[in-house]
Amino acid sequence: MRLERNFINGQFIEPASASLIAVYDPATEEQVGQVSAATADEATLAVEAAAAAQKSWGQLTSIERAEHLRSFADALETRAESIGEALAAESGKSLADASNEARYAAQITRYHAEWARRIEGEIIPSDTPDENLFLHREPIGVVACLIPFNYPVYTLLRKIAPALIAGNTVVVRPSNNTPISAFEIARAVQQSGMPAGVVNILTMDHATAAVVCTHKAVGLITLTGSVNAGRIVLDYCKANIAKPSLELGGKTPAIIEADADLEAAATAIVASKTTHCGQLCTAVERVYVQESVHDQFLALLKAKISAVAFGDRAKEPGFMGPLVNASSQQNIHAMVQRAIADGAVLETGGVLPEGKGHFYPPTLLSHCRQDMEIIQEEIFGPVLPVLKYRDIDEALAMANDHQFGLASVLYTENYRTTMKVANAIEAGELYINRTPADPYQGFHAGWKRSGLGGDDGKHGMLEFTQTRLVVMKY
Repeated sequence: MRLERNFINGQFIEPASASLIAVYDPATEEQVGQVSAATADEATLAVEAAAAAQKSWGQLTSIERAEHLRSFADALETRAESIGEALAAESGKSLADASNEARYAAQITRYHAEWARRIEGEIIPSDTPDENLFLHREPIGVVACLIPFNYPVYTLLRKIAPALIAGNTVVVRPSNNTPISAFEIARAVQQSGMPAGVVNILTMDHATAAVVCTHKAVGLITLTGSVNAGRIVLDYCKANIAKPSLELGGKTPAIIEADADLEAAATAIVASKTTHCGQLCTAVERVYVQESVHDQFLALLKAKISAVAFGDRAKEPGFMGPLVNASSQQNIHAMVQRAIADGAVLETGGVLPEGKGHFYPPTLLSHCRQDMEIIQEEIFGPVLPVLKYRDIDEALAMANDHQFGLASVLYTENYRTTMKVANAIEAGELYINRTPADPYQGFHAGWKRSGLGGDDGKHGMLEFTQTRLVVMKY
């Protein structure tokens, strides 16, 4: 069984405490490793190391920082298999999917390295004739990065690559469910020759995370997580008025118009709902179907979702894998049972499997209502509720009648319908005739309770900068 130590100032340190965090394979419930739980003093040491390193890192030219990021991306690709092995063991993903996640992480790292010559300020006209206004983009300083369990390798680089190219240094807290892969990334940091202290990675409990996030040197906290976790981060930000960047809950609506390619829509939606057992922030979570094609589309969904087998992906990569833990499994099953009690019809799935592993079958619910919990709260699992609507105005009203606004989906061949939804949907993203995939040159940002700020693209990179206005009299 592997034991991982925290990575501070370029080194894996000897732990100051005997406290360990156990890591389990969610497909077998067997322990696959353990990681040192950072103490408050170690957390402080990591922030101080990042703050000290930022002084010289921020003074490098952006093209010099880009060279470090490219070397880092090379190291990630070199170590993709070892990162993938760690991730597969702790997450229940197949080895192929886990290794590919490391390669995608290398891709987004290279993408952000390309901002080196594109981080631009502005020259602004002054009201005074003998005066110029210059707006500079500058690093914020130390960034605390809080990483989720579902795509922990990709999301880690999605956050630290733009932070680093902008001149910041980082302290990373991976999820305690999937921390081992983060330390494989730390080995890639070492391999790449990244200066000590620029990237620090520690596992910790909530109390120690508060020590990191409320340290006076931390200027930005970026989180991908739940709404409740976002509220906690906002409380952390109060201590030093740190900037928050939060991707929180999602409840992606998919609107299926009568003129849609129903076969393609059903295939894509079932894939969205069963990839990584539905544990994606932008996975389709509610389906609105035009009433004239409702029964036909429901039959398609039922046939396709019933055909998805689940089990240990280490044995059969084609299976849908497990949920993250037993709590998630129990909570999702309870939501399904409450929906059925409230009038939903169970088309398929909806039972707790026997045996080891945190599995849940792909589940389809029909006859749902807009006011049901299963429609109003995030499921984050392989459960698909379906509703019918009369016209696009009603579909839009129901899609927008929600606390979340992360992603949305529309299937139609009508450009008028497309433009109407594109101009009225209350979400940060709209995907036409496809399901969400978060292109890293776009901007992944939520409306309403789905978050503040965002990731990816130019605007995601600029999240990690602050401005300085220089007023020059001449």
